[in-house]
Amino acid sequence: MLDMRNEFIFAPIKLGYAKGDGQVTQRHLDFYAARSNHVGAVTLEPLYLDPGLREIPTQLGIDSDDKLDGLSKLVDLIHGNGARVIAHLNHPGRMANPKIPGNYWVSSTAKPCENGGATPVAMGRAEMDHAVELFVNAAQRAERAGFDAIEVQFGHGYLLAQFLSPQVNDRQDEYGGSFENRVRFPLEVLEAVREAVALPILVRLSGEEMTPQGIKLPEMIELAKLLENRGVSALHVTAGTVCSSPPWFFQHMFIPKGKTWEFARAIGEHVSTPVIFVGKINSFEDIQRLKSEYRADYLALGRALVADPDFLGRYFGLVSGPYRPCMACSDGCLGGVKSGQGLTCVVNPLVGEDGYRLQPAPEKKRFAVVGGGLAGLEAATVLKKRGHEVTLFEKSKLGGQFNLASLPPNKEGLQRIIDYYQAELENLKIPVINKEASEEDLLNGNFDAVVLATGSTPAQAPIPGLEKWLWAEVLMDENLLENRKVLIIGGGLIGVEIAHKLLQRGNRVVIVEVLPEIARGMEMIERALTLKALRNNPMVEIYTETRVVGVEGRKIYLEGKGPKVLEDVDDVILTTGMKSYNPLEEKLKGKIPVYVVGDARQVGKARDAIRDAFLTVREL
Repeated sequence: MLDMRNEFIFAPIKLGYAKGDGQVTQRHLDFYAARSNHVGAVTLEPLYLDPGLREIPTQLGIDSDDKLDGLSKLVDLIHGNGARVIAHLNHPGRMANPKIPGNYWVSSTAKPCENGGATPVAMGRAEMDHAVELFVNAAQRAERAGFDAIEVQFGHGYLLAQFLSPQVNDRQDEYGGSFENRVRFPLEVLEAVREAVALPILVRLSGEEMTPQGIKLPEMIELAKLLENRGVSALHVTAGTVCSSPPWFFQHMFIPKGKTWEFARAIGEHVSTPVIFVGKINSFEDIQRLKSEYRADYLALGRALVADPDFLGRYFGLVSGPYRPCMACSDGCLGGVKSGQGLTCVVNPLVGEDGYRLQPAPEKKRFAVVGGGLAGLEAATVLKKRGHEVTLFEKSKLGGQFNLASLPPNKEGLQRIIDYYQAELENLKIPVINKEASEEDLLNGNFDAVVLATGSTPAQAPIPGLEKWLWAEVLMDENLLENRKVLIIGGGLIGVEIAHKLLQRGNRVVIVEVLPEIARGMEMIERALTLKALRNNPMVEIYTETRVVGVEGRKIYLEGKGPKVLEDVDDVILTTGMKSYNPLEEKLKGKIPVYVVGDARQVGKARDAIRDAFLTVREL
């Protein structure tokens, strides 16, 4: 395929680091510089072919010659690190962002995306010729900019998949109906690109779209044979479509690992063209399994390299220490791009600031870190890496309240970040004292400064008659309720996750939320799937714009849009928010330098805690 130093490829991941003009920025250079030292090739983020076809306002472009200088600079940088560079060319068709001024929408059909979007124009010959021209021009620019290969997007519900998919393509002409007709236009694009450049061409396709009427594996095997006959250099096999099955497109933690690998193996059994395996390859065990069991030709890693740029360096034994794990949560990567910040990461606070290098402390000091939750763990490890002496106090269990985060359904992978920090503590030889640190411990321990990471506690709503209630500790197996009628007061992230878990044990659940919606603060894919599970379950009642005003035994009195009274409630779970827990700061002020991080300073999410700790201690 390519003359690469190894079989690993950095997959195309949207960064959102351009400034609205599609040009390469320093953030692009820093991001790819950090991730091109150990891979065989880097695939840049999807490059837009026309300013009117952007998926995000801050996408990188290859639509005009004024982009060439920046792209060439980026290609040269990656080449300098020993990796090849692949240009991923994608026409979104009906999936161009409807919120971007100047965008337009074309497709095989006049049907909009199933999950929302603008109504496209069903393409005629003129629109099809224009799309071919866009691909050809972009491919030629990529060749002039020094790219080593072109990857054409045939999958994930984008334009060419909109022709391939029987669910989307409702045409009555020679480009619709039979498989032979539906592949016609994608193959026209491929042929035009192949004739226009001398570079190797890769094709990315969805082995299945994971929808009842969508693309299925048998037809993709036939497509793979057609692509092989046309000299395609590799097939990059993924799954899903943004329109109909976004959890599969994003390889979210809620979907099973390995399905895309099965599709890739099945396709590879029918062609001699090399196949690229992709999809939640985020552990060394995954790599070994793909090599031994699946006989993978090439492996495309995405978020594993976002979470830890040195993931492969550690795999090869060239970089020491445990790798910082991707949890497949999509919160920072998808959430950051959607919010306009650009790509971020829950577990890696440097994503988006990849040019920063942690510097040794000018003076070695002795720090006490109080609290072994995510903020405390990040603070302790960063301080130690900078050369300080660190002692960590944790009264209970390392990981703090985040130990509960992995207990709701499908979230087991969140435990991996705690496992990482525990490995780092051992690797860095940071002592952990299992006790609640007192003022005397900190003032008499010969410390130069204290970092307080004491976290947060549940906020208690004053409800007349409510004398006994539970909190998120019910998620633990030994505390999980069974066959009860449970009222959850507060329908935010924690309340909804608890409800989802309780349903697994035959409980009837009532959620009462004072605001107009539930599941605030939940990552969007997790939110959609969780709410679907709750709303489709007859054992769940949800009342918004409703408050609990009194409790009398098993009788609950409500006010608002819900009923006036709930009868026969067995248990009440209170999830009305969190408040900072910081009992030591005032006691220590003026006696020793004190720094407060994470929830102890301001209640937030996991990413906020890790990032706040990092930003606070990186200059101490």
